Amino acid sequence: MMEWMTPILVNDEALVATPIGALYWPERETLIVSDLHFEKGSHFATKGVLLPPYDTRTTLRRLSALLKAHRPKCVISLGDAFHDGGAEARMADEDAALLQSMTRSCEWIWILGNHDPEPPARFSGAVEQSLRVGRLLFRHEPALNCEPGEIAGHLHPAARVRAETRTMRRRCFASDGARLIMPAFGAYAGGLNVLDVAFAPLFGAFTAFVLGATGVYAFSSSALLPDPQADVRMTSSA
Repeated sequence: MMEWMTPILVNDEALVATPIGALYWPERETLIVSDLHFEKGSHFATKGVLLPPYDTRTTLRRLSALLKAHRPKCVISLGDAFHDGGAEARMADEDAALLQSMTRSCEWIWILGNHDPEPPARFSGAVEQSLRVGRLLFRHEPALNCEPGEIAGHLHPAARVRAETRTMRRRCFASDGARLIMPAFGAYAGGLNVLDVAFAPLFGAFTAFVLGATGVYAFSSSALLPDPQADVRMTSSA
C-alpha cells in the first residue's frame, strides 16, 4: 500500500513527513531520522528487564526500506542513534552489517546526542554536534531560544487525539512553522505527550503531525488531549 507523505513547511523549507516517522527533504534529497536508540532492548536486559531482543533489527529494516524508497543522497541522524556506550559492541553481526551497508550507500551524518556523545567506532559517516544546511539547523536537543529553522529530536513527541469514536495515542512531529521536533524512530523509544510541560517553552500554538498506519494527520494543538493520570509515560530519558 502506498504511504501518504504530508508536507510540512519549516522556515520556508518544504519537507515531507512519512508515516514511519522520518522526514524527507526533496530539494536536498536528504532523509532525516532521530532517536534510533539501537540496542535499547539489550541494555535493559543487562539490568534484568527482559524485552524481546529485536528492536535494533526492526528499526534497521524500517530504515533500510526508507532508503530503498527514497534513494537519498544524504541521511542525517539527529542523535541518540545508539542507546548507550556499549550498544555498538552488542549489535548482532547481521544487524551491524546492514547498518554498515546503509552508511556506505550515501553521505551519512551522525549528530551526537545525550545517549551517544561520542562518535560511532564501527560505522562510517561524518560526525557533528549540530549542522546547518540552507535555512535549517539540525541538532539533537531543542534550544530554548532558537533561531528559526531548528530541526531537533530528544523529546520523543507523541499526541493523544480523538478520531471518530475512539481515542488514540501515537508518535508525532510537532511544528509551529519556525521549528520542528521529530518523533523517535527507534522501535523501543517510546513517546512523551506533546502537551507535557517539557514542550511548553518551545511552542505556543503548534500542529501535531500524527503518525498513522498509512498517513500522517495534522491536528492543531488545541485539539490534542492530555494523558490520563493513570497512564504510564515513557519519557525520552528512558
